[in-house]
Amino acid sequence: MKIAAAVSREGAPAPVIEDVDLEAPRADEVRVRIVATGICHTDLNCHSGRGMPVPKPIVLGHEGAGIVEEVGAGVAGLAVGDHVVLSGGSCGICPSCRSARPTYCRDAMRLAFGGQRVDGSSPLSQNGQRLAGSFFAQSSFATHAVVPGRSAVKVDKDVPLHLLGPLGCGIITGAGSVIEAFKLHPGQSITIFGVGSVGLAAVMAARLAGAKRIVAVDLDQRRLDLAKEMGATDVVVSSEGIDGALREIQPDGYDFSFNTTMAPAMFEAANNCLGMEGTAGYVTRPAGEWVPNVARLLAGGRKMQGILGGSAAPQLFIPLMIDYWRQGRFPFDRLVQTFPFDEIGTAWAECHAGHAIKPVLMMEPA
Repeated sequence: MKIAAAVSREGAPAPVIEDVDLEAPRADEVRVRIVATGICHTDLNCHSGRGMPVPKPIVLGHEGAGIVEEVGAGVAGLAVGDHVVLSGGSCGICPSCRSARPTYCRDAMRLAFGGQRVDGSSPLSQNGQRLAGSFFAQSSFATHAVVPGRSAVKVDKDVPLHLLGPLGCGIITGAGSVIEAFKLHPGQSITIFGVGSVGLAAVMAARLAGAKRIVAVDLDQRRLDLAKEMGATDVVVSSEGIDGALREIQPDGYDFSFNTTMAPAMFEAANNCLGMEGTAGYVTRPAGEWVPNVARLLAGGRKMQGILGGSAAPQLFIPLMIDYWRQGRFPFDRLVQTFPFDEIGTAWAECHAGHAIKPVLMMEPA
């Protein structure tokens, strides 16, 4: 079928909407009419070439939410008309997948950034030529997407779909890191470096988990003010004196630090602020040279932990986040700013500049 999709091409400042062709779903796949999709910094970085390399031209987008229109053979638990949030791809048979840890699937990186299905094909083409797709098993910068059935998380129809796409990546990464990866307990402490959508989700999750001290660190006072409203007990403007400021708040150090930034100085600060046997979690890599102080890690039994997708199983954790939202304890909707799909260039620029915390593209009116 003919669909509209935002295509990323070399040298373009942002993806551009073009007409492309979408295959019918194969066995174990479904076709979803995308209602809305979030823009994530992973999309920005892959488009610009600063992130993981991806083949181009490609249709990006990996925070999609929509309505099932067609169900392939062998798909269980989904029917035409179901509302779904889309998550990343996984094989379903490796040890991690069988342990409900699909973000650590042995094929996760290839399925996320390879621009193709497991068998090397793409559901997208243009003028008879193959077009890279299946970005994070979805390529949701489009009016429709063909996705694996196991990647589509069924949600209640009374929840506004335009809010839900970011739960599949940015929000689950922040909240899952605190609840699933760290397993933060009541009374513990955490410092969160960078309070965009991922960091603010971590702030909200830390409050949910009962953290005694939640410190938000950022350059943007507006975001720090929002972090305070969402549960941060303290805020710190990042500067050269950040180590001293964090130590003044918590002299014995923190149980956890969570770094969402790419600044090498913040990687160092995230390690320096830890207390004895504390854990530093990272969801990205530094944009520059950084060598961790291994002696400090050894001396205090401190740990560094890489985290993908919040170490959470989307099929279980996305409904949990929605439940918390219904209860008024996880107001992720406050992060969302919507843009019409045909204004993707504006949304892209707002996200890149940091003006929009979580821009969401609307394929149709809310």
